[in-house]
Amino acid sequence: MRIVIAGGHGQIALRLERLLAARGDEAVGIIRNPEQSADLGAVGAEPVVLDLESASVEQAAEVLRGADAAVFAAGAGPNSGLERKDSVDRGAAVLFADGAELAGVRRYIVVSSMGADPEHPGNEVFDAYLRAKGAADADVRSRTALDWTILRPGMLTNDAGTGQVLLAASTGRGPVPRDDVAASLLELLDTPATAGLTLELISGNVPVTVAVKDVAGN
Repeated sequence: MRIVIAGGHGQIALRLERLLAARGDEAVGIIRNPEQSADLGAVGAEPVVLDLESASVEQAAEVLRGADAAVFAAGAGPNSGLERKDSVDRGAAVLFADGAELAGVRRYIVVSSMGADPEHPGNEVFDAYLRAKGAADADVRSRTALDWTILRPGMLTNDAGTGQVLLAASTGRGPVPRDDVAASLLELLDTPATAGLTLELISGNVPVTVAVKDVAGN
């Protein structure tokens, strides 16, 4: 498979790219900073430099053309302000979805956030982040031209993955290693029957492959 990942230098994206490359798939990571290209190459991914904050839909579609799936894993980052929460966490996600539609790429997976809600109250930057992610999720869910899945992990950690998760429409709060998020994304890519689902993910006691199979088609 050829998988194009927005936010290709993110911690989850790099893990997913490594998993894809290790099994012989073609991982393409979209990055804004060309200096990050070597890091993608080191995990076996092909870097493509494109700023999704300023790119056109046609430019995004050009990168996506011929892909089997698109994964939106970009984010403005914890040190960004209110404006970039909207321009990246919402705007870039919508643009990438537009590009996928234009390129004819149906499979579209979003790495969202637990608590994402376009009506989330509050004036803090994190509140704006949850509103932006929620608005992006709502936009993607409205699209009939995409076979979308939205994954909302709990509190991300850099602990070693266990391969054991809880994956459901509602899990309650909890941590989850980035390793296990990447493994879950890989399994979701392999399971088209998870299209149309918004899923929460935290650490649990069910193997990733079983957890994804259990929710497929529900």
